[in-house]
Amino acid sequence: MKNLTYWQNIPWINKYLLNILKYNREKIHKIFLKNTSYNDKCSLLDIGTTADTNPNHNLILYKTTNNKNISCLSDQDLQILKNKFSHVKNFYKGDGKRTNFEKNSFDIVYSSATIEHLGSFKNQLEFVKESFRICKKEIFITTPNRFYPIDFHTKLPFLHWLPKNIHRKILKLIGLKFYSREENLNLLSKNDLINMMKILQIKKFRILQHKFIFLISNLIIVIEKE
Repeated sequence: MKNLTYWQNIPWINKYLLNILKYNREKIHKIFLKNTSYNDKCSLLDIGTTADTNPNHNLILYKTTNNKNISCLSDQDLQILKNKFSHVKNFYKGDGKRTNFEKNSFDIVYSSATIEHLGSFKNQLEFVKESFRICKKEIFITTPNRFYPIDFHTKLPFLHWLPKNIHRKILKLIGLKFYSREENLNLLSKNDLINMMKILQIKKFRILQHKFIFLISNLIIVIEKE
């Protein structure tokens, strides 16, 4: 079964999935602008910033160059980004589930494709709870839809639709040990996000759905402070 990992290295598949990623992120940014109160004077915290200057990553930093109130929080060393994104006010290293920021520190808390890499559902809950605490106006969180036919991490179709314990066992068996661990990948569905809101007793929220080729590829949750 380890031969299934050949999908990881086929150039045309990688190129196709990269093009989907580019398209989706551009579209999701338009959704962000349409569904939040963001402007160039807003203070925004990007949680989960990647230490990578590739335009396919950290799109929000490329799109906010006129805003001097942007901050980044990551568990990675973001030194490489400081020259590329000179408009960013602060680069913080830390844990998005537990920060040292004061309540209502930022107008908008933004996070793209990070929550699925935080481990357990409990960790994901803590992340949303902390984002809610430190935001003043809105939270904008994106994540891949668990029930899209292809998992963009493993590049394998349909396998991630199986019960999570079975999915993880198969990934480990076929040589994808990293993604078989819950702490590295825990995909979410729309129902998962709704359940989060119920547990956290957050009432003012919207779950938006971005589609690619008529199927929901990404879920976006927009939370407003009441």
